This record gives sequence, C-alpha cells and structure tokens, in this order.
Amino acid sequence: MIPNLNIYQTVEADQVSIWFKAAPVTKFPANGGACVKYKDKQIAVFNHSREDAWYACQNLCPHKMEMVLSRGLIGEEGGEPKVACPLHKNSFSLKTGKHLNGDLSPITTYPIKIEDGFVYIGFSE
Repeated sequence: MIPNLNIYQTVEADQVSIWFKAAPVTKFPANGGACVKYKDKQIAVFNHSREDAWYACQNLCPHKMEMVLSRGLIGEEGGEPKVACPLHKNSFSLKTGKHLNGDLSPITTYPIKIEDGFVYIGFSE
C-alpha cells in the first residue's frame, strides 16, 4: 500500500526544523532532476542551472500516483519555474506546487539550500 504522500504543503524556509544533507551538488544533472529519499518520502531535486536556482518537491505526481516527477522536464511558464510530469505533461510550479495546466491537486514543495558543495532540503517535523 502506498502511503498518502499527496498531502499538499509548501514548507517555508522559516518553518524548517531539519536540514537534510541530501547529496553533493555533482550528483544532480544540470537542468534536470534526481530523486532522494528522506525517511518515507521521495523528494525530487532539480538543478535549474539556466536560472542558477535549485528546487525540491514531492516525487509523486498526483495525476496517476506515480513516483516520476524527478524525471520530468523543467522550464518556465509565465516566469514561474515548473516541472512537467514525464508521463502526461502535467505542469507544477516549483515554487508553490500549484498545478499550472489544469485542476489537479498541488504538490508539496520544500526549501533547498546549497552549502559547501552539498544540497540540503528543509523539512518541518
């Protein structure tokens, strides 16, 4: 049974109680994503190097409940950084989690920081 990981929540930087050291920045492709695991969560981490920005969100796409967002295409829509699901191209804001091209539930987003060559993801627990 898959736990309900689609409970929307944008974790703000001021809500972070734990900064999880995910991996060295070299483990993430430029202008692409990779998945990391934190406890029972799969987190998609994106190196949006064209914008010199990093983003993190749940890996679960709410459309078909598949763990695929880390393999999605990243880009922009109206100046908003986004990820498009690789299966059906549903797009979500990497800042707010909002579904940008329909009425699917939003996704959870997480703050991210880079320190000493490592990617850290913020969680509130």
